[in-house]
Amino acid sequence: MARRRCCGLVDEEPVCRKFIPDRESEEGQPVVVQVEELEALRLKDVKGYEQATCAAIMGLSRPTFQRILLSARSKVAMALVEGRVITIEGGNYIMKNRVFECVDCHHVWEEVPCTEGGKHGYEIACPQCGSMKKMKLESGVKHACGGQPDHQHGQGSGCCCGH
Repeated sequence: MARRRCCGLVDEEPVCRKFIPDRESEEGQPVVVQVEELEALRLKDVKGYEQATCAAIMGLSRPTFQRILLSARSKVAMALVEGRVITIEGGNYIMKNRVFECVDCHHVWEEVPCTEGGKHGYEIACPQCGSMKKMKLESGVKHACGGQPDHQHGQGSGCCCGH
């Protein structure tokens, strides 16, 4: 019996979960790309990180990350070449907590991933001093939080959940 694969850590939920070609292939079933496969594509091909860095970010071994990445690339290539629908769903992953640092008191804390109707980042106050001035920490790098809610998702342009 095969060993169960480790869960990959995922920073962001997919913005879009279905892609439909101009002309769908009549013989092909939709291609299902798992959420952790999409995260592997995002880290390696969009962000341009080295595989070892990607694996560390996702909490996986480098060989496991490579297998996930190759599977994702193969599925996307097949869908593009054959004109098949791509759906993004399921998989073996865990959403990462978000880490913030208060600008005023320098307190660092974690928040669970934002969910539909949850707090996205701009409206979260520092639990220590109550300040709304904070920075999101991603791998030790600070990113501004804030902004006014937009009409599509209800969060600001500085949304800390990456929508």
